[in-house]
Amino acid sequence: MKAKIPPVKITKSIVENIKLPAKGQSFLWDSELKGFGIRLTPTSKTYIVQGRVSTPSGIKDRRVTLGRHRVITVLQARHKAQGELVKLNEGKDPTTIKKRLHDEAVTLEMVVAAYLRDRPNMKPSSRADIKKHLNGSFKDWKDKPIIFITRDRVIKRFRELSLKSPAQANQAFRNLRALINYFMEAYRPDGIPIILENPVKVISATRNWNKIQPRSGRIPLDKIGAAWNTLQELREAPFQTTISRTKADATTFLLLTGARWSEMANLTWDRVNLEEGYWYIPDPKNRNPVTFPLSSAAVHILKSRPQNSEYVFPARTDTDHIAEARDVLQKISEAAGCHITAHDLRRTFRSIVEAVNTNDKGKIEIKIEFHILKLLMGHKVNNDVTLKHYSQTNDLRRLLPEINLIGDWIVKQGKLARTRTLAESEIEELNSITSSNLLHFPARGAK
Repeated sequence: MKAKIPPVKITKSIVENIKLPAKGQSFLWDSELKGFGIRLTPTSKTYIVQGRVSTPSGIKDRRVTLGRHRVITVLQARHKAQGELVKLNEGKDPTTIKKRLHDEAVTLEMVVAAYLRDRPNMKPSSRADIKKHLNGSFKDWKDKPIIFITRDRVIKRFRELSLKSPAQANQAFRNLRALINYFMEAYRPDGIPIILENPVKVISATRNWNKIQPRSGRIPLDKIGAAWNTLQELREAPFQTTISRTKADATTFLLLTGARWSEMANLTWDRVNLEEGYWYIPDPKNRNPVTFPLSSAAVHILKSRPQNSEYVFPARTDTDHIAEARDVLQKISEAAGCHITAHDLRRTFRSIVEAVNTNDKGKIEIKIEFHILKLLMGHKVNNDVTLKHYSQTNDLRRLLPEINLIGDWIVKQGKLARTRTLAESEIEELNSITSSNLLHFPARGAK
């Protein structure tokens, strides 16, 4: 056991001549200023001060390093020790202060990294949105401390972004609100938050959130036949490229299933059973793994596809999935007479059920219940107690008759549209022949 060095008044002479320990560390305490001392190691002499401080979790011992000998003098160290002891007496915890200074320097980019790290199961699309706005909407903020983001800066930036895209402005600041909420809970030195109020609240307080009309785009019911025929023409077009056929098949699949683009694009052959007619999604948007039935029309589409890639709808390289089908959607838009997006095909799928439930006389004859539609579209069933607890929501193969009703209706519309087109062409041709054979008599009184 090392002998304890008795306290002495620490002076330059004492510090210069004191013997260093061969190993470990020892302490020399000042006899006049309680808590002031010097820590000795085999290679250094460092001034310190030690005391007790009252914290929310009780009385704590704290030791503060003042500086190394020869970097600061004994007199400077003594003055610093007095200042630190005053702070301890006032309840200022140096450990908490140090951590607070560290946390106050945490940047927005660092918060994003921590936030995403703590959410390993977050959807890739949600992660992409957060990173998109970090490097876009908040590009000039990402290297700034999170405390740099004030209410004034929030409302100013929100208004600027709203001029470009109200919907994207809303999304950007909802993400930012979540990030700052996370920071407020995760960074709390001694239990006290760095930020007391989320600055994004100013948008709600001033009623500035942009009111976004729900998107309602879809193919009109009387144009679905024309759209279907357009897709089949694109699928069967001579001299087409492999990727153009894939895009047409993928878009047809969306119309027949009501699937989301990501669900279709990420579909792999090991999750498709063409013999029994079903496909499987392990991690859909609602977090409920589900097996969907495939209509006869959808099975026909998939059976015609090559299986030389992991993905059912691969990109040009076959090692990744399809990313877009803009040219096909443009053709559908022309057939529908309105702009159509990939997600509009999902809304179209929903509207088709209304048509299926209407008979030839325009009367409603329910063939597909609304809760069945919700299941087929992979919607959440959280608020539907009966559906959630008493129905099988993971395996929907029993709904094959319903999905076939939808697929058959779409195919039927294509046949009707083709018939109408042929009839119109025949009438137009007949009118043309009749017009060319008309005799043109001279006007009365003409010579």
